Amino acid sequence: MANSKVKVLYNQLFINNKFVDAVSGKTFPTTNPANKQKIIDVAEGDKADIDLAVNAARVAFLPDSEWRTMDSSARGQLMYKLATLIEENKNDLAYLESLDNGKPLEDSLLDISMAVSTYQYYAGFADKIHGKTIPADGPYIAFTKLQPVGVVGQIIPWNYPILMMAWKLGPALATGCTIILKPAEQTPLTALHVAALTKKAGFPDGVINVVPGYGPTAGHAISSHPDINKVAFTGSTEVGKLIMVEAAKSNLKRVSLELGGKSPLVVFDDFDVNEAAAIAHGAVFANMGQNCCAGSRTFVQEGIYDEFVKIASNLASEKKVGDQFDATTQVGPLVSEEQYNKVLDMIESGKQEGAKVEAGGSKVGDTGYFVYPTVFSNVTDDMKIAREEIFGPVQQIIKFKTIDEVIKRANKTKYGLAAGVLTKDLSTALKYMENVDAGSMWINCYDIVNTQCPFGGFKQSGFGRELGADGLKEYLEIKTVTIRK
Repeated sequence: MANSKVKVLYNQLFINNKFVDAVSGKTFPTTNPANKQKIIDVAEGDKADIDLAVNAARVAFLPDSEWRTMDSSARGQLMYKLATLIEENKNDLAYLESLDNGKPLEDSLLDISMAVSTYQYYAGFADKIHGKTIPADGPYIAFTKLQPVGVVGQIIPWNYPILMMAWKLGPALATGCTIILKPAEQTPLTALHVAALTKKAGFPDGVINVVPGYGPTAGHAISSHPDINKVAFTGSTEVGKLIMVEAAKSNLKRVSLELGGKSPLVVFDDFDVNEAAAIAHGAVFANMGQNCCAGSRTFVQEGIYDEFVKIASNLASEKKVGDQFDATTQVGPLVSEEQYNKVLDMIESGKQEGAKVEAGGSKVGDTGYFVYPTVFSNVTDDMKIAREEIFGPVQQIIKFKTIDEVIKRANKTKYGLAAGVLTKDLSTALKYMENVDAGSMWINCYDIVNTQCPFGGFKQSGFGRELGADGLKEYLEIKTVTIRK
């Protein structure tokens, strides 16, 4: 496969509707994880560049600016136009996404389709954001006005780059905010390409700025900047904690966080074992396991445990691992050497602690960051693979007896992003749903994420919500107006 199938057109910073070099002149390489070869050098933004982007966003947010005085319906039309441009460029974008991230091309096309739907959904909200009239006591008329929070910093992860960009930009643009977005350093290419499309769509100068760079420099500059009003972050719990500290120390900016997970999927013995194994397989191995809400703790009731393990192992063993542009590939490479080494270390820890490898359990050759889909049985709750987020193609199958027992074990984690249950008994499903702490709860399905439904976590999986009407709240301030009659 040649890296030149689709030319990389944009590798500079996008600030104030222009592509520019970093102030420092620094660049960093982005690589193809399937062969470890450099794709291109990308401009490396840091504090000086974030300052420029914030200044541009501040000017764009002035009361008399084109963006602030634009009709809300016109904002929506710009968003619809952006969605159309992304759809028209989906093949090039999908190629760049797969080249940079490693996911199979069909998966990238699906992500782009979901991103288009996200922009369209929030475009429809642009002229429907309004307050309420309030029957206040006394001789007063009272109402609320909803207004944009202002300049926002957004830091997105590498596992779903173009989709996470849409999740962030969609509600921020619909509410009228201006934006500084930092893509992950592993996967900056589609964010820059979409940035060019925002200019083509007609967004005014300074409304959308995209600054690639590293977390400790560009990311830190965003979370600690005194002129950014809010920061939205998707990534690890550890980094999320750092962002909260920096946000508090600077200007007490608002924060929304979508962080890690170690989500339980519980299979009861009244559910068809073949269907259960297939659902659980998808819950773990989608996107090479690089999924924050992956159902990586697969709890299976003891009566069907052995049969489930056998089926699950066969499903994993049959998956085709290979180049992301091969139409037969089902599992591409992991995104980077760092992630590859982490996943292999976690697999080794499972072996050392006594879990049984039923499928996979090793790397695939040395040309890229490939790992065989791995299934562990005989996993206990105290094992590292059952406690810590792996973020790779590794399933842990854990035995349980009763619903009361499994509820306690499902909740025995610092995370609370997602959970699932497979059962034909409505009472069992409702009891599990009611008592397990998770922001998303799937019953007889898993990882069904709709643009219309809010998504976010409990506990150390973060706070705030993305998607749905609730996603707009993260970018709005409520102003109460009281008038004496």
